[in-house]
Amino acid sequence: MRYRSVLTLLFGLLAAPWLNAAPAQRSFSDWQVTCNNQNFCVARNTGAHHGLVMTLERSAGARTDARLRIDYGGIAAPVTKEPPIVGRLHLDGQPLTFASERWQITPWHLMTDNSEAITAFLQKVQEGQALALQGSQSAISLVGLKAALLFIDALQKRVGSETAWIKKGDSPPLSVPPAPALKKVARAHALPAPLTQQELNDLLDYGTLRMNSSQCSLDPLRRQVRVSALSDDKALLLIDCEAGAYNMVERAWLVSRDKPFSARLVRLQLPFTPGNGDDDMELMNSAFDEKTRELTTLSKGRSQADCGVSSRWRFDGQRFRLVRYAQEPTCDNWHGPDAWPTLWVTR
Repeated sequence: MRYRSVLTLLFGLLAAPWLNAAPAQRSFSDWQVTCNNQNFCVARNTGAHHGLVMTLERSAGARTDARLRIDYGGIAAPVTKEPPIVGRLHLDGQPLTFASERWQITPWHLMTDNSEAITAFLQKVQEGQALALQGSQSAISLVGLKAALLFIDALQKRVGSETAWIKKGDSPPLSVPPAPALKKVARAHALPAPLTQQELNDLLDYGTLRMNSSQCSLDPLRRQVRVSALSDDKALLLIDCEAGAYNMVERAWLVSRDKPFSARLVRLQLPFTPGNGDDDMELMNSAFDEKTRELTTLSKGRSQADCGVSSRWRFDGQRFRLVRYAQEPTCDNWHGPDAWPTLWVTR
């Protein structure tokens, strides 16, 4: 039944129009796949891997740009006392070998971008159950890998072509559509004049009035007001509003720099609909860079920040537009926000 459901989803992808590719993030048993708006896909194993993770990346288009990594470590301190992993990896009890001319081999990392080596390796392991690291509890579950590969092939329109990993065919590589055009987010041209001390004082006073009249649950003694120059006639006003164990929710306004102040609430609207169905984002653990005029958010799934959502928004002179959106739904101590898989990228 589960396999039929996967096939139904994949046939839907094959029949869908190619324009304006939407991001996708799916789980197939112990494998997670994330594909961004460029149809660049990343797949990795999840679950109780104990720090042993295989990551597979592939770009859209006719070229066979792909990379496969097997890494041992995680978000904690890197491994230093374990022996090298090459020679210790077994597929369902049988030792695996790696040709040094096709693989970059270091003590706790294996990597190749050789398309023939990747294809051969995937053909060898895709029907297996696990890659285990002898002498430890670490293992890469292979349950769901084949469905994850088929999902990537279908989303990138490779099924039936020579470049497919699953369900290969005779269609030439050039039959695979290219990646969608990379969207551009305009940047405001000139840096704004810095806020004068008088402007800063007046805007902080105005922010305090806003803070006192806002319906925020945060203790007033813990609230902070931050003001930054956005343009020669606009400023960004940020106010701490609600707090959890490891997340701070803010409210933000675009405010005129001259009295009488006029303000407009900042709304961060995603150009796609994420898995939760809500394309409006909260400002959470936000920060603003006055040099780039980019606003960042970080929603942590738990205190160690190994899962959650991060985003970056650029002010174009009128509003904030999404530049980058990354999401890691799996909380397994593997990587931090800088390495979370992306669902949206721009230039």
